[in-house]
Amino acid sequence: MSNRTIRVAAAQFHVGTDVDTNLATVLRMLDEAAAVSPDLIVLPEFCNHLSWYDSREHCAAVSVTLDGPFLSAVVEKVRALAVHVVINCTVNRENDTITGSSLLYSPEGELLADNTKQIYIGHENDFLEPAHEPGPVVETPLGRLGLYACMDGVINEPPRTLALRGAQILCNSLNSFASDEGSLHVPVRAPENRVFIVAANKVGPLVPEPILVPVSEATGIPLKFLNGAGESQIVAPDGSVLACASADREEVIFADIEPCAADRKRRPDGTDVIASRRPALYRAISEDPAGQAYPAWKGAEELAASVIDPLTGGRDGLREAVSLAVEAFGGGAKLVAVPPLLDAETIAADLPAALDFAGEVVETLRQCCGAEGFIATALPMRGDDAAPRYCALLIGVDGVRLCQGQVHRSERFAWSEPVDELQTLELPFGRVAVVTSDDSIYPETFRLLAMAGVDTAVVPLEPLEAWELRTGLLERSAENRINLLAAAIGSPLGQGFATALQRDFTVLTPWEARPFDGLLSQPELYCLPVGDKRLAVTLYPAAAANKEVSRNTDLVTNRPWKLCGPITAR
Repeated sequence: MSNRTIRVAAAQFHVGTDVDTNLATVLRMLDEAAAVSPDLIVLPEFCNHLSWYDSREHCAAVSVTLDGPFLSAVVEKVRALAVHVVINCTVNRENDTITGSSLLYSPEGELLADNTKQIYIGHENDFLEPAHEPGPVVETPLGRLGLYACMDGVINEPPRTLALRGAQILCNSLNSFASDEGSLHVPVRAPENRVFIVAANKVGPLVPEPILVPVSEATGIPLKFLNGAGESQIVAPDGSVLACASADREEVIFADIEPCAADRKRRPDGTDVIASRRPALYRAISEDPAGQAYPAWKGAEELAASVIDPLTGGRDGLREAVSLAVEAFGGGAKLVAVPPLLDAETIAADLPAALDFAGEVVETLRQCCGAEGFIATALPMRGDDAAPRYCALLIGVDGVRLCQGQVHRSERFAWSEPVDELQTLELPFGRVAVVTSDDSIYPETFRLLAMAGVDTAVVPLEPLEAWELRTGLLERSAENRINLLAAAIGSPLGQGFATALQRDFTVLTPWEARPFDGLLSQPELYCLPVGDKRLAVTLYPAAAANKEVSRNTDLVTNRPWKLCGPITAR
């Protein structure tokens, strides 16, 4: 398609328990959205009725049919407005199943796409049938569109499969109370796939209003967190948020986009983030979790750790790193994350000298570890086959304990020979992985580590793009329930941070350490303040064993493995 610019809009509003009232709201909001002259309007999830049912019979009674009065009225409005529209409803199917489905209509009222949700959350599993085939990617005059809904975007696989099949614009309909959907899970799907995201969420109560207070009292969830979290948004392929709605008001947002920009998949260094994927290594993602087992969870309840930030690299940086590491170990840390002490440009300029310096770094850091301490960093190393590789390292008093070569080829480390596996190491406090900068941008990397039972990961990072530090690594930690230390080379893009898993996690179960705060899966975030050189943090390795975000919804084992073929296709 040409470099055409189109206008996309997302409408944010409340849906209650009266289907006729909800239809009136949908039609009114379509009119309101049409006032900004969009080419595409995306509506929230479950537009026909709150996702709250007394019984299966009740769910069926308030659901719609594709040719029934609710959607017929929507189609009539779509034709009148002459605009593409995505609406999500619970749909009563001919085979007596009910699905939560996103429907794309053309300006002529033709149903172009019918995409059923792959992952339901909590009680939705009791009433709604999940997808049995991947959602369609539809060629339209606007570009190639893919649809998904809410929980399908809290994990990476459903949006990923759509992007890998060519979608340029992903339309996400939400029914979410979670503040971290808007701040984290929605925006990250754009840059990790290099696509546009148009996401529409709800505001107002997500529980029938007559029982709102009793539900709050019974669950201990404050009333404000039983409301839709809003923050509908439009995100560009580089992660820039082009438009964002409020957290609590009905409104329409819009932005002008160029869909063909989503066909440009290159990072600033020239790396094609789709072509450089390693599908053969991801094979386990599309295999039945019933035949897969985590290693025994042996993570400690608590782990003292530190992220340090020498102000420079090279030998001056090494001296400062040693001083900061000794200080961290003296304060009780068992794991210290050090940013790369050589940047990519310096290494490429004189690889032999960089390899020599790497040996000096390992020996120097080894000497300050002590009997129980470990340091992670990244360096160029020679493998057993003598090939040079960029590696993330875990160093102990005995030397290198884990050497993880870069898995994905990148242009800035073009000299590095990729390795064919991700490794983990069991330590006294848990199972650890170390990840290089240019492996951390691929969602499959952290998914495989989670499946391998990793409870703590360290990324010595030289960021290329703002989204890596703003949403990317934090989201990797959240969607996989992995504690994270990110030690970043200081730059205008941001500084290092740590994430510590929330020990209270599964929604609607008793919590002890914190009140419910509206976060669905985001861990505690601790940022290294500007000007500070060391961040001390307590991690919770044992908490990684619990990945059940809500009843019957495990972030890892409930991934839609049968529909992940595009991820592992060569």
